[in-house]
Amino acid sequence: MNKYFAEFFGTFWLVFGGCGSAVLAAAYPELGIGFAGVALAFGLTVLTMAYAVGHISGGHFNPAVSVGLLVGGRFSAKELLPYIIAQVVGATAAAAVLYFVATGKAGFDAAASGFASNGYAEHSPAQYSMGAALVIEVVLTAFFLIIIMGATDERAPKGFAPIAIGLGLTLIHLISIPVTNTSVNPARSTGVALFQGGWAIEQLWLFWLAPIVGAAIGGIIYRTLLSGQK
Repeated sequence: MNKYFAEFFGTFWLVFGGCGSAVLAAAYPELGIGFAGVALAFGLTVLTMAYAVGHISGGHFNPAVSVGLLVGGRFSAKELLPYIIAQVVGATAAAAVLYFVATGKAGFDAAASGFASNGYAEHSPAQYSMGAALVIEVVLTAFFLIIIMGATDERAPKGFAPIAIGLGLTLIHLISIPVTNTSVNPARSTGVALFQGGWAIEQLWLFWLAPIVGAAIGGIIYRTLLSGQK
């Protein structure tokens, strides 16, 4: 069970740290951390928890990563569903704690603010279309899997994988926050969508479909073209 607890706490930290920075700190008057700060926060959550519990569970913290590693030959199919459940429960628990904290400020409205949810069209931060959102989530998740599989390859330098993965996730957010508010992680999208409660739930399908498709593509690319594994 320790693997599942590791995935729970790792995903909790990712959502609480990343989405928490967006909800609580991004636009704080005069001292707001902005998009760059939120991007860094997401990267730091993965970096820190990969070092903390990655040796226990592999440090997925993301259903798409679990699927991609399965396709890439690095993960067991029998573990997939328990991992995804632990990740989604962890993300939802983090969103619940964040919601409690955020509503401690008078006038906070999760539905109106968006609560760091992912969206497209009128709910994209910069009004990008559904097609643009779909493509960027697929492409970025595919490259995220390539980074993860490459950094953890037995031929790679030892001990540095969390740094590469954390910085990779930071870069992904720097690219795509204006497009979708950046998902590449269905659990992250689900946790906050449940508390936004409106359009975020209606658009949630894209933030399961696109990251999982992208992760599978990334896993196939690394397995067949880069690792030489069959």
